[in-house]
Amino acid sequence: MNIRVEAARVLEPLLNHRGSLKSALPQALTQCPAQDKPLLRQLCYGSLRDRYRLSAIAGTLLKRPFQTQDQDLQALLLVGLYQLRSMRIPPHAAVSETVDGARELGKPWAGKLLNAVLRRFQREQAAIESALEQDEQFRWNHPQWMIEKLRHNWPDHWQAILQANDVQGPMTLRVNERLLTREEAIKRLQDEELASEAGTYSPQAITLKEALDTARLPGFAQGLFSVQDEAAQLACGLLDARPGHRVLDACAAPGGKLCHLLETQPSLTEAVAVEMEPSRLEKVRDNLERLKLSHECVLHLGDACARDWWNGTPFDRILIDAPCSGTGVIRRNPDIKLLRRNEDISGLANLQMSILENLWGMLAPGGRLVYATCSLFPQENERIVERFVKLHADARSLPVPLQCGIDRPYGRQLFPVEEGHDGFYYAILTKDA
Repeated sequence: MNIRVEAARVLEPLLNHRGSLKSALPQALTQCPAQDKPLLRQLCYGSLRDRYRLSAIAGTLLKRPFQTQDQDLQALLLVGLYQLRSMRIPPHAAVSETVDGARELGKPWAGKLLNAVLRRFQREQAAIESALEQDEQFRWNHPQWMIEKLRHNWPDHWQAILQANDVQGPMTLRVNERLLTREEAIKRLQDEELASEAGTYSPQAITLKEALDTARLPGFAQGLFSVQDEAAQLACGLLDARPGHRVLDACAAPGGKLCHLLETQPSLTEAVAVEMEPSRLEKVRDNLERLKLSHECVLHLGDACARDWWNGTPFDRILIDAPCSGTGVIRRNPDIKLLRRNEDISGLANLQMSILENLWGMLAPGGRLVYATCSLFPQENERIVERFVKLHADARSLPVPLQCGIDRPYGRQLFPVEEGHDGFYYAILTKDA
């Protein structure tokens, strides 16, 4: 099996703006020999993470771009360039395996072209990259619209955001404190020669020094740990659910925040989760079952913009982890840079407002609603909350008591931090009694 070809087959639909890495890569991995899985994963993630730099280089080297029907060759070329720029694979092996891939794709005519392009890049890399330094998409490795939008929205932070987006985020765990303390968890990992350290902002967070498969985590299958970024872990504390409360987690998949809530507050009157996609609801169910929390939550297949799943009893607490652009988690999902479009943002903002409007009517007087996204754009975040508060006389925006991020007139914005948390946004609303 030529792993470069498998990587190109994963990437090709993404270059044509179809699918996602999370849906395409797992299927490819199931057909891949165990010893080659890490290489396939690195080629796919690395080539997508560096896509804008690699595409700029490819554009310089090719006399004319590949046609739409040959985007598999474009993907193969990006994989070849990524190996030469960023991996320790011997250059002759990277080139020969990539060139051979053209034949395996049924396009042997492209072999000589790929060989010439990759060999030229080997010889002229410094000059080629130096000439591209004035190209913003090459320099910042993001689509132009995203560079401009971040620069406009965050004039003091945009460069750090773009740099952090291109560094793989750390693997962070959430300790199930029903079963062990964080100190006990760190000791347990240490006994298995897995280095880790306590998180900075969440009392249940542990960050591993090196990422690893969850199958190697001692006690993962038994529910001692869950994988969850530290920024996402902060939702539970902000929700401030108390014994006897009735709580709703809207747009709940994959269920990390819901499980965290149930781990830390076992005395709720009722916990309800709603998710509109059956496959995503199944992921919530799987997480609840692994943590042995299924009996503590009611799951609904339903739309957070509708009410046909609601029994009419108000909630004391509501968490809205709203669908968004995902621009705060690009370092974990590099295909977002490729698949997301500037015109998507207004549609997402309309959806977010519709969800907030609908669920506000389900919040009990005196109740609390936490609005969260993993977006970096104010259009999806503080502007939504500001607009909503101005439209609803019974809505009050509270300060978000976090030490990370920056305070905004409405809510708090967290930026991705190298070796730290992802980008996130939180706002807290209360309803007048």
